[in-house]
Amino acid sequence: MAEPLAALRPGPRNLVTDVGGVRVGHAGDAGLKSGTTVLLLDEASTASVAILGGAPGTRETDLLAPDKLVSGVDALVLSGGSAFGLDAASGVQSFLRQVGRGFAVAGFNVPIVPAAILFDLANGGDKAWGLHPPYRDFGFAAAEAAAEDFALGTAGAGIGCTTATLKGGIGSASVRLDNGVTVGALVAVNAVGSVTIGDTRHFWAAPFELGGEFGGLGLPSPFPADASRPKTKFDPKPGTNTTIGIVATDAILDKAAARRLAVAGHDGFARAIWPSHTNFDGDLVFSVATGRSGIAIDPTSPASIDLAAAAASVMARAIARGVYSARSAPGDRLLVWSDLGG
Repeated sequence: MAEPLAALRPGPRNLVTDVGGVRVGHAGDAGLKSGTTVLLLDEASTASVAILGGAPGTRETDLLAPDKLVSGVDALVLSGGSAFGLDAASGVQSFLRQVGRGFAVAGFNVPIVPAAILFDLANGGDKAWGLHPPYRDFGFAAAEAAAEDFALGTAGAGIGCTTATLKGGIGSASVRLDNGVTVGALVAVNAVGSVTIGDTRHFWAAPFELGGEFGGLGLPSPFPADASRPKTKFDPKPGTNTTIGIVATDAILDKAAARRLAVAGHDGFARAIWPSHTNFDGDLVFSVATGRSGIAIDPTSPASIDLAAAAASVMARAIARGVYSARSAPGDRLLVWSDLGG
């Protein structure tokens, strides 16, 4: 019988890069209060996407459907900058083309780089970048910097993130299942809702925490009477928020199974952010399966349930870790979690 998730342990880094074949890089500008994060794959890998928010911004997501020709992607991009941030994928393409990566067609290699963006334009940063936004350069630099170790919190796409009550950030976590499969998550937390319960310091994701990775506070006792009352950003406007993430695994999955993994990742949003998937968020989860473990997951087997549960729990943990790791910077309009004290 499978060990319960609560008894499982993170991978050695407790990062998405515990999944074989995955590296992550950041680039950005503290004065701009925005940046880009790239998940770079050692080889083209099966990927999919699920979009449940009402205000998404994306590039090359249609090709991730199970009935589309391209079978693998070379990288995935999470970026700030609203629609301007979609330029980051072009920078990643330039990097990949330089090293000979891409989908081979008619004698050309075309790097496949789906991307998603969040809105961080109105966060107090200096967005006077002139004629051309800097995100293409951010994308190239982030891909060039991709490594197994990377920063959490105020880095890359997390630099300008906010939530309803606290500064957001980039988060990541991993878990190794008893069958040898590793699952990891990477997420930029910029939600219209809140990741903490009521007016407390306690995270909604507390039931899934492993080893005190985001403060070890557990759930509040007594539970706040007003906990179910949504806390949201003041006067939200369409597109001004959005949490975007990636679930990665070293299991062998086809595109249909990868789609189900992305859907399961959204359960982590619902466990860690209240409310989530609103009309004012562009909430999106990419999924990617590198196959490095050599273990194929049969979608009709109980192992597929364990994989989906792991995707949800690891995403919830990554969301909490992103906010927990955020650090204050000049011009911030919100507190960071560590400022709350107590």
